[in-house]
Amino acid sequence: MLKEYRQRKNISQEDLEKLTNLDRKTIFRIENDLNMPLLDTFAKIVTALNLSDEEIVKEVKKTIKNDK
Repeated sequence: MLKEYRQRKNISQEDLEKLTNLDRKTIFRIENDLNMPLLDTFAKIVTALNLSDEEIVKEVKKTIKNDK
């Protein structure tokens, strides 16, 4: 989800690193499903990408559906 939204907003990993103060390696790991972000990390990313509540809920529901 992160990579798709980041690319849609035309933001590089380096830009997201600056916007969130997260390490680019962390962003890479989250994008490639190697790490699950902590809530504060998730909040930083959501804020930096200016995601709407609807976009977040849609992705959470999709994730829950895929996990079943």
